[in-house]
Amino acid sequence: MVEQYQLVLKYSTLFWGIGEEDLRHMIECLDGRVIAYGKEEEIYHSGDTVQSVGVVLSGSISITQNDFWGNRSILGTAQQGELFGEAYACLQNETIPYTVIANEKSEILFLDVKRVMTTCCSSCHFHTRLIQNLLKVMAQRNLSLTQKMRHMAKRTTRDKLLSYLSAESEKQKSRSFQIPFNRQQLADYLAVDRSAMSSTLGKLKEEGVIDFYKNQFQLKQFRKEEIE
Repeated sequence: MVEQYQLVLKYSTLFWGIGEEDLRHMIECLDGRVIAYGKEEEIYHSGDTVQSVGVVLSGSISITQNDFWGNRSILGTAQQGELFGEAYACLQNETIPYTVIANEKSEILFLDVKRVMTTCCSSCHFHTRLIQNLLKVMAQRNLSLTQKMRHMAKRTTRDKLLSYLSAESEKQKSRSFQIPFNRQQLADYLAVDRSAMSSTLGKLKEEGVIDFYKNQFQLKQFRKEEIE
């Protein structure tokens, strides 16, 4: 099943610089296995211990956390080719404080992280590159969490939305871009009320600050005095 996702894996950060032939050997060496999940199906549950790094082959996942009263917060997402669970997989015995859910029908490649972190008996030469790539993924994850904290530090729903949309525009290097969230997921990610957020989005659109259709957004130029 992995063969049909060769292109996805080739351009994944974890496998950057690893040739196709080495990639096939590596997945076998790391005890790679593919599991399919349905929409809203749990991949990891809060309290689990994680032994494997997950790579999204198709679909997408959300990393969520619920409080005692069931209020949900989205900590992050992973799209096709991206990783999840890498930090706790490296810790091995630490239980994860979040739940990972498939946003849609998804196929996940799991790799044994112990074999990633140690040189196998076959002395596979791609291990050094793989470890370097894993460290890069972890650094990028840390930057993403830092950026999320900047959005969350804003005082109003409007400011949180503008901070997030501005960051996505910069990340995708375009004023027109697609976000990985539906409305409820975006509200959970920014920790705001969905109704209030939808109202704010509508006002921003009326003011000519943004335009959007579903999860496709466009940032528009405007003069500050026009909206005061």
